[in-house]
Amino acid sequence: QLQASGGGLVQAGGSLRLSCAASGLTFSAYNMGWFRQAPGKGREFVAAINYRGGSTAYADSVKGRSTISRDNAKSVVYLLMNSLKPEDTAVYYCAARRWSNTAQTRASEYDYWGQGTQVTVSS
Repeated sequence: QLQASGGGLVQAGGSLRLSCAASGLTFSAYNMGWFRQAPGKGREFVAAINYRGGSTAYADSVKGRSTISRDNAKSVVYLLMNSLKPEDTAVYYCAARRWSNTAQTRASEYDYWGQGTQVTVSS
């Protein structure tokens, strides 16, 4: 089970840190990803991290403004987003898949999904 939290309403230029707590799986053996879906749009990749935290990947739209990290001891993955823009408004989902050295960027490569947390950025 993946439980995402940390979303909310924030003004443009602000920051949020999303968290995703995992249970029922050996967290340290899973790569993790963050995706988002805005109203009327498809699910898009945001950021990903491999099982050890040594490999990360970011969408161009958030690169330089966001940092994905993980704490394997706590079974939690984080997404820190800075300089938020109205176009970042979406439901953010965390996802998990079995370990690999490379962080995956396609939703089809993930096996488990959390329920999502709403991020709303006002202008």
